[in-house]
Amino acid sequence: MKEIIEELTKKHQTISTMESCTGGGVANAITNVEGASEVFQFGAVTYSNDYKIKMGVSPKTLEKYTVYSEETAKEMSKTIATYTNSDYGIGITGKLNRVDKNNPFGKDNIVFISIYDKEKDTYTTTTVEADQPSRKENKEKVIQTIIKLLKEIVVTGGSYERI
Repeated sequence: MKEIIEELTKKHQTISTMESCTGGGVANAITNVEGASEVFQFGAVTYSNDYKIKMGVSPKTLEKYTVYSEETAKEMSKTIATYTNSDYGIGITGKLNRVDKNNPFGKDNIVFISIYDKEKDTYTTTTVEADQPSRKENKEKVIQTIIKLLKEIVVTGGSYERI
């Protein structure tokens, strides 16, 4: 993450997160790096559908695709980038090997990730299978995937719709 923060600082760019199942883990990984305050705008943990909607995710998206979908992750990433006027927004939603009685749709072990690039108006999306034995290990797997994606987007300048 240090390399990403350094590159964002050099480019005078900013980043924000809207996380669900990772519970602020990505924001934590960013702010663990000295100098992150130069680039990190805001981190929202939106566990409930109500707060995803309050932050700007369309209820129609949740109704049509469910909260556990690529479409919701994309909307989360763009919404947080727009809300904070950040160059990049990260949206994360999914289930870490558990059943959600409030949202009984979708697979119980898939996490959807989206990184929105405001300048290019593009999304980089992927999924991560939550196949590790513990919740903590699954969160770390998701965070490591996001770091890999951010390196590709921020450091090397790549962008693609789906990995």
